[in-house]
Amino acid sequence: MMTDPIADMLTRIRNSTAVKKSEIILPYSKIKFAIAQLLKKEGYLEDIEVLKENKNFTELRIVLKYEDKKPVINHIKRVSKPGKRVYVDREHIPFILNNLGIAILSTSRGIMTNKQARRAKIGGELICEIW
Repeated sequence: MMTDPIADMLTRIRNSTAVKKSEIILPYSKIKFAIAQLLKKEGYLEDIEVLKENKNFTELRIVLKYEDKKPVINHIKRVSKPGKRVYVDREHIPFILNNLGIAILSTSRGIMTNKQARRAKIGGELICEIW
């Protein structure tokens, strides 16, 4: 049994960009879909798609993005883990790489970037950092 599906998703993205795969397929969950949507909106992913070919389980297809044959995602790191949750209040939302990167937070208003959370003046669980 997998204890941290989000870390699994981030690791699959990290490993796939290292070997320059064009896409990855992983088990679907609402939080993974929300994170993938955010990454696409921020320009880190080319495309995402929910696959419902099998009636028993749904899958998430992520198309990775490359510019000049280099991956757009250079660094992707899980911050809050099941063994050690990391929460930040609105005053302590981090700036990632001088605001060139993003942090993804799980807030009371859903999954959002550090910039959106700062604008909304709410904190939450710090899921990961990406640049």
